[in-house]
Amino acid sequence: MTRQALGKGLDALIKQTQEISQMTTDEVVQTAPQTGISVHKIEISKIVPNRFQPRRVFDEEKLQELAQSIKEHGLTQPIVVVYDAGLDKYEIVVGERRFRATQLAGLTEIDAIVHKHLGDQEMCALALIENIQREDLNPIETALGYRNLMSKFSITQSNLANYCGKSKAAVSNALRLLELEPEIQEALQNGTITEGHGRALLMVTNPTQRGILFKKMAASKMSVRQAENAARALLFPDKKANKGAKPAEVVSFESDLQSALGTKVEVKYGRNMKKGTLVIHYHSLDELDNIASRLKNKML
Repeated sequence: MTRQALGKGLDALIKQTQEISQMTTDEVVQTAPQTGISVHKIEISKIVPNRFQPRRVFDEEKLQELAQSIKEHGLTQPIVVVYDAGLDKYEIVVGERRFRATQLAGLTEIDAIVHKHLGDQEMCALALIENIQREDLNPIETALGYRNLMSKFSITQSNLANYCGKSKAAVSNALRLLELEPEIQEALQNGTITEGHGRALLMVTNPTQRGILFKKMAASKMSVRQAENAARALLFPDKKANKGAKPAEVVSFESDLQSALGTKVEVKYGRNMKKGTLVIHYHSLDELDNIASRLKNKML
């Protein structure tokens, strides 16, 4: 499946939509004769959010600040909408924060640019990519957006990564966060822990152990490196003290390689350490492909 599977000309559509969404109301009015783009006053009650909006969390404090600015100075940038004849409503393409802030400001109308008709595939892609390219989503929102686009439109991780301007490893690592328990996903959404902490937790496959580590991680505000070390301590407990613990250089090597590959790595060796086996774990063919890509990149 090629990039065009996301819709013929979608690259140009996204570029055009982004350019429109960055224009001020005055700029739209001034360029209207050349571009054919115009601003319309639309009743707030006639507007609905984008069905495919990946963002789940809106910072209420920042929304209030934006609402106050709109009260004092007006909305400088119009939102972008598309008309849905079936609902007799305008659906937001870009600008849901501005729309919500305008509601908070108590206004009954909002400046909007009405886009041409867009299909579900295009609406979903625009909503996801517009937010991702602004790096405006938390890790779980990003992962859900990826999964939504992939599941609805049969898009592979490789094509999605290429389309969003991300590495396949970034997409794969993001999607793996959805394997975490709801409590941990919530912590990723509210910023209690970072994506790096989430990847460290994924190293621990036992749900009970992972839950315990998560609570320790949140309570002690571990760094990502500390979280990774704690995860490895669970993965490689010193059950055979009589044989001695792994040498520090081996533990360090495993740690560095696990960070580089984003998965569990084990070094198994004989008595004199001159010979051994390097074991790299993976949980899906996509993850195996991701590991192979990382190794190739390291060798180039």
